[in-house]
Amino acid sequence: MTLLRHPEGASRSAGVRFHENVHGVYFDDLDAYRILHNARYLLLFERTIGSFWQRLGWGHSLELDDNPDSMHYVRANHIEYHRPVTGVTEVRVRVWIEKVGETSLTFAFCVMPMDEDVDFATGSRVLVRVDGETKRPTRWSDSFRAKVGPWLRKPSP
Repeated sequence: MTLLRHPEGASRSAGVRFHENVHGVYFDDLDAYRILHNARYLLLFERTIGSFWQRLGWGHSLELDDNPDSMHYVRANHIEYHRPVTGVTEVRVRVWIEKVGETSLTFAFCVMPMDEDVDFATGSRVLVRVDGETKRPTRWSDSFRAKVGPWLRKPSP
């Protein structure tokens, strides 16, 4: 949960407030070429989003009465691979919010090495808030919007 500014083009996360976790890459995460298997990037992203929700105080209870905004579905995942993560190592995963719509929210993420702000991979996830009973899209609450607002990418001036 840091605001840093980086040189233009260094990372997609440059200039945004992000939440970051460090994750280990282990032998069983690698493919036959000793690079991080493509499916593992989404797992790292998922774990970082879980940590983000916990940071906001929403990671422990799925009680809809306590937090109706926790009822949401994943609409889409998108990922682009820019350069491989090789061998057993550690990586940093950053998440932030690109957009909050009426019923949707778009997370963005990047996976980076420990020692430089250059992206291994970038991507996004679209969530749709749904009503707990009808399972139909419904508006995010004002309290949710206020709580996630600091992580929303600000428009360029």
